[in-house]
Amino acid sequence: MSIDLAAVRADTPACKNLLHFNNAGASLTPQPVYDTVIAHLDLERRIGAYEAEEAASETLEDFYDAMAEMLSCHRDEIAYIENATRAWDMAFYSLPLEAGDQILTHSSEYASNYLAYLQQARRRGLKIDVVPSDRYGQIDVAALESMINEHTRLISINHVPTQSGLVNPAEKVGEIASKHGIFYLLDACQAVGQMPVDVSRIKCDLLTGTGRKFLRGPRGTGFLYVRRSILDQLDPPFIDLRAGNWIDQDSFEFAPGAKRFENWESYVAGRVGLTHAVRYALDIGLDSIQSRVVELAERLRTRLAQIKGITVRDPGEHKCGIVTFHKQDEEAFKLAARLRASQINISVTTPASARLDSQFSVQRDIARASVHYFNSEEEVERFCEILGR
Repeated sequence: MSIDLAAVRADTPACKNLLHFNNAGASLTPQPVYDTVIAHLDLERRIGAYEAEEAASETLEDFYDAMAEMLSCHRDEIAYIENATRAWDMAFYSLPLEAGDQILTHSSEYASNYLAYLQQARRRGLKIDVVPSDRYGQIDVAALESMINEHTRLISINHVPTQSGLVNPAEKVGEIASKHGIFYLLDACQAVGQMPVDVSRIKCDLLTGTGRKFLRGPRGTGFLYVRRSILDQLDPPFIDLRAGNWIDQDSFEFAPGAKRFENWESYVAGRVGLTHAVRYALDIGLDSIQSRVVELAERLRTRLAQIKGITVRDPGEHKCGIVTFHKQDEEAFKLAARLRASQINISVTTPASARLDSQFSVQRDIARASVHYFNSEEEVERFCEILGR
């Protein structure tokens, strides 16, 4: 099914004067999603926050159904979390890892995740090993399996890194993790919303994501998926009266399902908005979104490669809507500032985001343009024309 470009751009008013190629940072919120957030904030102002939350209970419950539909899982395997980093932390720090246990990851890993590995390695005596890349620059699946031993307890990678258009072979990694009975944590922060993500096919045990990026939801919203079969092996790093039930002076029990990872206090208007953002994406269709995004990104890469002095950096056998490049005669942050003066948004990735990524050994800072389905071919042409000046 093709996307009605005129309709989705009409739902994105900023398209009239802004060229937004920073969807991997934070996308532009569709008008219907924005309206639901504002309406809930107004309701809180008029009748009170607790009362407004009660009035929105049906939508808040629909979040679990909508997210479960998006990820192809059960609603009780979904938790609402304040952001992607906190969702990932709740997943990682709940795992029963002990001294001598091995974590396998990849050089594309995001800084926040790797910092957590280092902290837990210091605290618990864990061992971190980085799986090499294959000829495409993605995680080498054969090498991954060869590195598994009796101490391997966790495979933890990103589906799409923050610093390139690479799409890691998440399903093939899942087959190996499942075969060897190893925990599999997938950071899908940059994947969910721009492509179908099916946890039943990927076979991950835990998956985390955000609302603000390709889902086009509000900032300060995120989610966590936890496979039912591993739930009782996990120990959430902290709980409150939503995550647990206080039985008596000496005992408590966890809340059922993935809600044991939730927090009682949350940005309710954001949760309402995130629910509508998920439904908005589902209504368009994830297959259609992926086709549109991949087509636009490839068009952008092709056009960039035709501009003298520009080198496209994206590795990967399969690529997504993130396009990274270097302009020979213009430093990345200065380029981003120049483009912003022309009402064009991009971002810049630096070594601080991914210390192990070999891209940064060639170029310190890399420009990142990330397209979405509401962007147009005309915007790609305009972007390249201004970029090449």
